[in-house]
Amino acid sequence: MKTRLQTSLGQQLVMTPQLRQAIKLLQMSSTELELEIAAAVESNPLLEWAYAAEAHAPDPAGSEPAASPADNSSGVAEAGGPDDDGRPAELDWTGAASGGGFDDDEASSAAERVAQTETLADHLLWQLHLSHLTPRDRSIGAVLIDALDDDGYLREPLTAIAESLLPGIRADHAQILTVLHQIQRFDPPGVGARTLGECLQLQLALLAPDHPGRELALQIAAGPLERLPRSGAIGLAQELKQPVADVDTAIALLRSLDPRPGARIAAVEQDAYVIPDAVIWRHNGVWRAALAGHAGPRVVIHRGYEQLIGRCGEADAGYLRGQLQEARWLLKGLEARGETLLRVVRSLIQQQAGFLEFGAQALRPLTLREVAGELGLHESTISRAIARKHVRTPRGTIALRTFFASGIDTDGGGEASSTAIQAMLRRLIDNENPRKPLSDAKLADLLKNAGIPVARRTVAKYREAMNISASHERVRIA
Repeated sequence: MKTRLQTSLGQQLVMTPQLRQAIKLLQMSSTELELEIAAAVESNPLLEWAYAAEAHAPDPAGSEPAASPADNSSGVAEAGGPDDDGRPAELDWTGAASGGGFDDDEASSAAERVAQTETLADHLLWQLHLSHLTPRDRSIGAVLIDALDDDGYLREPLTAIAESLLPGIRADHAQILTVLHQIQRFDPPGVGARTLGECLQLQLALLAPDHPGRELALQIAAGPLERLPRSGAIGLAQELKQPVADVDTAIALLRSLDPRPGARIAAVEQDAYVIPDAVIWRHNGVWRAALAGHAGPRVVIHRGYEQLIGRCGEADAGYLRGQLQEARWLLKGLEARGETLLRVVRSLIQQQAGFLEFGAQALRPLTLREVAGELGLHESTISRAIARKHVRTPRGTIALRTFFASGIDTDGGGEASSTAIQAMLRRLIDNENPRKPLSDAKLADLLKNAGIPVARRTVAKYREAMNISASHERVRIA
């Protein structure tokens, strides 16, 4: 076989540094973008915050002001376009949005302003170190605390705890149980329990002995608690041979207790501090959208260092030119991010006006492909544009991904989104008889009667997605 040269034509996408930076900025959340720009301002002398540039006195030689529209010094602040009429007051942000996210101290960052959440383990370890236990018992206690779930329950057997102890520390079942009883005295009451009954007993033990219903509630928690939903107060009174009124008092006391004591210490979610990237409001019957504040800190090119390029040596001039080019790339990337995000939000307004008007039940099926086709963009671009982005609406601050939902064909020839079906399921479950909850099959039949043919397994999938228990676990006494 003879080798030869052959020419061929082809196209391929080259990931230039500018394109990589634009993609990176697009998929960042507001907090991440603020941190990214803060790092850029710190490392690039050709960048400075806009509020700092405005504070500079004009150059005696007659140089131009620091903020020049031609150089896109305002970033994406004016990306709201002609839809500014009737703009709500929420858009006139101060602090985080207007000054690069800094209040009084430039060294502060968005990460420092996020409320630091304390986990259940942190809360318990703090109490453990303040206790009078020996170092050996503290080591055992640390292993026990590490084994607790988010609700504060110890699901692992004590034999597994014994195997998890540090080398050199040995403890039998009784010794570990002794330390566990110490942890069960910590705050919050009920933590460290192995069952729901034990959790309720720990909380009841803190009440005064003469508290109404305490003794009978302890008896119920230690025994027939699992039969309470099906037996009811009357059946339980017959089983315990107690007056119905006394059983009602004990049940009311049990209901006042917290079955998940660990959940109230700190939320598991860390993204509790959300900065909306855009704002949607209604003006004269028309839904409008604009970027929230500046959709990112405002940065400008430092005019003083820019003018030094022509007056310094070749080596220094080369360094400053490189930094100037990077600064311009960043500003263009911010402008492109704002324009893309605003286009996506306006498209979502047109597609999901019913959702903004009437709520989740009016959410129509919508995919990334539909929005990408309408805007002439790739699906991956839409995915990056909505990733970890939130928008403030009259219905609250919601994630942009909420506007997208899969669809199911209805008997009427249309489509119903999965979110709308979940809203219908939640309404049906909220209105069900607590003594006889609706099964998944019954819920599927009710939806079919409403013109939405779904299978029982689909109902089960939606129910589990909404963290709703099965019908046999939703049984409650009247």
